[in-house]
This record gives sequence, C-alpha cells and structure tokens, in this order.
Amino acid sequence: MVAPMYPKPRRRLVGKSLLYAISMFASLGVFLFGYDQGVMSGVITGPHFINFFQTPNAIRVGTMVAVLEIGAFATSIAAGRVGDIIGRKGTLFVGAVVFTLGGVVQTFTVGFWTMVLGRIVSGFGVGLLSTIVPIYQSEISPPNHRGALACAEFTGNIVGYAFSVWTDYFCSFIDSNLSWRIPLFIQCVIGAILAVGSLMMPESPRWLIDKSRDEAGMRVLADLHGGDLDDPTARAEFQEIKDKVIQERESGEARTYRMMWRKYKQRVLLAMSSQAFAQLNGINVISYYAPRVFEEAGWRGRDAILMTGINAIVYVLSTLPPWILVDRWGRRPILLSGAAVMGVALCATGFWMYLDKTWTPNAVVASVIIFNAAFGYSWGPIPWLYPPEIMPLTVRAKGVSLSTATNWAFNWIVGETTPYLQEVIEWRLYYMHGFYCACSFVLVYFLYPETKGVPLEEMDAVFGEEPFGDHLPLRTSAPMSPTSDGRVYPPKSQVAAKDLHNRSGQGNWLVRVLGNGKGSGSKEGLSYRPLSRGDGDEEELRQLKTHDDGEGDEDEGSEGFEVVEAQRFGSSSGSGGR
Repeated sequence: MVAPMYPKPRRRLVGKSLLYAISMFASLGVFLFGYDQGVMSGVITGPHFINFFQTPNAIRVGTMVAVLEIGAFATSIAAGRVGDIIGRKGTLFVGAVVFTLGGVVQTFTVGFWTMVLGRIVSGFGVGLLSTIVPIYQSEISPPNHRGALACAEFTGNIVGYAFSVWTDYFCSFIDSNLSWRIPLFIQCVIGAILAVGSLMMPESPRWLIDKSRDEAGMRVLADLHGGDLDDPTARAEFQEIKDKVIQERESGEARTYRMMWRKYKQRVLLAMSSQAFAQLNGINVISYYAPRVFEEAGWRGRDAILMTGINAIVYVLSTLPPWILVDRWGRRPILLSGAAVMGVALCATGFWMYLDKTWTPNAVVASVIIFNAAFGYSWGPIPWLYPPEIMPLTVRAKGVSLSTATNWAFNWIVGETTPYLQEVIEWRLYYMHGFYCACSFVLVYFLYPETKGVPLEEMDAVFGEEPFGDHLPLRTSAPMSPTSDGRVYPPKSQVAAKDLHNRSGQGNWLVRVLGNGKGSGSKEGLSYRPLSRGDGDEEELRQLKTHDDGEGDEDEGSEGFEVVEAQRFGSSSGSGGR
C-alpha cells in the first residue's frame, strides 16, 4: 500500500527573521522617495533635458523638482485617515501603485506640464508611503530595537538617493533623451516590486487589535516572537496593547484631529517641529541641487554629478552608526551633535564660496560631505523615528500624518526657493540654513524628552500624563529583565514631581524648560533612566513597603509596592522631590 502524499506545509518566517524581512522590505518604500528626491538633481543639469524643456529658468526648474512635495503634502494629511481605515498594509500598497503611475507619466512626458502632472501624482504616492512606513515600522518593532530598525529604514532612503545619483551619472553618457528618461523609468520598476511585495507582508498587530481583530493580531505577535501562540511574552504584549485600546475606548473621546490637538498638543508640536527642522537645516539644498551647488563652486557638467555621487556614498555610510548608537546614546545626543556639526559645515560652505579662491571647489566638496554625513547620522533618521514613537495608538496615524505633512510643506518651500536664492543671495544661503541648525539645537536641548527604550504603550509617562504601571519587558534583551541585577524596568522619570502631579495632559512647558537646565539638579533633565539599586531607592521602598505591610497582611504587600511606585511618580512628598 502506498502512503498518501500530503503537500508540505509552507514555511513561514517567524521571530527575528520575520522582523528583519519586514523591515528590509518596508525600506523599499523609503528607498522610493529617496530615489525620487535624488533623481532630479542629476537630470536637470543634463544637456538633453535642458534642450527638451527649452532651457527652463530657475522658477520652472524649481517647480519641476519641488511640485512633488505638493502632492506628498496633500496625501500625507489624508494618510492619517486612510491608514486607520484600510490599515498600514493597505496604505502601503495604494501608495506604491500611485507612485508607479506617476513615474510612468514622468518617463513618457511630452512637455513641462505633463512632467509637473507626473511629479504631483508621484507625490501622492510618496505622501502615503512616507507617512505609513514609519508607523508600520514602529508598531512591529520591539522597544530596545525600535530605534535601530527605524535608522536602518532611513538608510534605505539614502541608498535610494545614492542609487539615483549614480544612475544619473552613468546615463549621462547616453547621447539622447534616454539619458533622463531611463532614470525616471527605473522608479516605476521599484514601485511595482513594492506594490506586489506589500500584499505578502503581515498587517500591523496594533492596528488589528485596535480594530477588534484580536485573533489576527495575536497571530502576528506570536510570529514576531517565534511562532508559538502560547508564548508568554507574546501574550503579555497582546494583553498590554489590548488594555491600552480598552482604556482609550472607555475614555469616550472621539479620534479626531481636534481631540488630538487639544489633548496631545505638545506631542504634535514636537513631532511637527522635528520634521520642519529636518528640512530647514538645509538637506534638500544639497539633495535636490547638489550638482548645481558644485557647479556654483567651480565644478562643471559631468564632474559636478560625479562629485554628487561621491558625496552620496559618504552619505550612505553616515547612516550606519545610528543603527547602534540610537538605542545606546538616545535620540537627544544624536540630534544635538548633528545640529552643531551641520551648522558649522554650512557656514564653512558659504565662507569658501565667498572667498572664491582656486581651492574653493575642493573645500566646498569637503564641507558638503561633512554636512551630509552629519545629517545622515542625526537629523535624517531621527525625525522619522520620533513622531510615531511619541504619538499614542488612537491618533498615531493622524499625528504622524501631520508631522509628515510638515516635512513635505517645508520640503516644498526649500525645493522651490533654492534655485532662486542661489542666484539672488548666493553664498549667504548657506549661512541662513546654518542659523536654522542653531535654532534646532536650542529646541532639542530645552523641549525634546528622551524616548530611548520606552515601550509605545508607556509613552504617556514620558510626557507626565500618567505613571508607569507594572510592565513586562517585551521582546527585550536579558539586561532589560525585571530580575536583572544590573537594571530594573521600567525606566524612572526624572521630570519634576509637581509636573507629573499635573494630569491635564498638556504638560507644564515652563517646568520642562527649566527642568533641563543645571538648576534642576539633574544633568540629564528630561531623560529617563532605570530605577537604580545603589542610590538609596531600595531602602526607601523597603521602609515604605514595611509601613504598608503593617496595616495589612503579607498578601497586601504587593499592593503597597504598587502604591509606592505611584507615589514615586505622582507625589511631591517623600522622595518625589529628589
């Protein structure tokens, strides 16, 4: 008797393999708009492009480059609503399809206005992708790797930019209109790959649970933890997300932009400011117009594109250190150091152009490379990581959509005005953006709280809206374990106790500003550190716990411990003012 043949079960990716596969594939979304941002920089300086569009002036060039941001701005606002309705996965698919259609129109353009139309349509796709990819990434990432994965995602963006620059360079040797049509067509191929691949990616477990699709959400969480539906950590994470969803539903508040602005104004403003300064700090003066910058400095024709390609390689390499540093140093130190180096490099660029010596071209290349490296390490990845981290689940898509819309609004302003300002104020343009770098340094120093290692469901405590509750570390390493001798989780807020005592949800901005100064008694200011075991905390907790045990039996001791923990965050008495 012949044994029956059964089809082999299809192997599924689970655990870290699934997490990294999702992250790498989602990075195609940011690869796309990185490619689209860079491809025009080399195209607009090509002789065949210039002849085809009848020697366009600075305004027309700026419009063809920057009009993409108008489309991206529109759909990045709508993406908040779309992402909540059809999910993160569905929004990713729609964005990829729309982007591809826009690329087709650009490739086969017949003149200025069809190029503008194609750029706007591609912008619609870019707006959806640039909003939903960071949300999707943050919602499937474990707390202790969330920063690294988001930075890896940004590396995909810069790889896309570098790929487009080198594509422009090699296609510049083609002596026909294909020299600019081929680079534009390649984005269609990448967009189609992303559209097909997005259908095979799992949906965000947080979105599924929020839509009461608990079984599907639990399945995705189990897969992220190794595939076992009975895994205790996966079930604990599911329960924490579910509890947060129920809590927010029971609040009875509508999930509207108005509610978000009223209740989470501080978070929204911080998210929007991070994206605004990512553009005001001058990156798209370089990304969109690097060949023109190098031509302005003395490089000519294809050599200017070659210098842009070399700069792009350094740019890519600069995005690698944050993979390690962002979850070790934190977000604030990276942003502060990046702003400082970028400001100096921009001012140096303007100064070399002002001197206009024989060595100016080489000096400008060096300064631009330093600037790009500083941006790629700091203000490139962090503003895409920070907004989805700090926004709560109920309005995360809407909050990130506003921050991303801010990115595209300022992106358009910079892209549209740069060609004109390069002609009118010349080298002074770089001092202007250097001043914005100084402003961003001040803003981060005084107002940005640290979010390193904080689970998304515990972010309310970072902003003084509620204390950290009992929490099981989710998908974290051993040093984050509650039983570890070296570190106790969750982190302890160092915000002033009277600030945490105010539960209005808006926060006390004056206290936060003063709390970051040296007069607050904390060098770290608004940072969050683990509960220590060597500064008297344990003795204090033991005494308070003993006092509580004296009023009840031993079974009530754990309740007393919870009260103590609440007192640490919400009371100005005892050690709360320390």
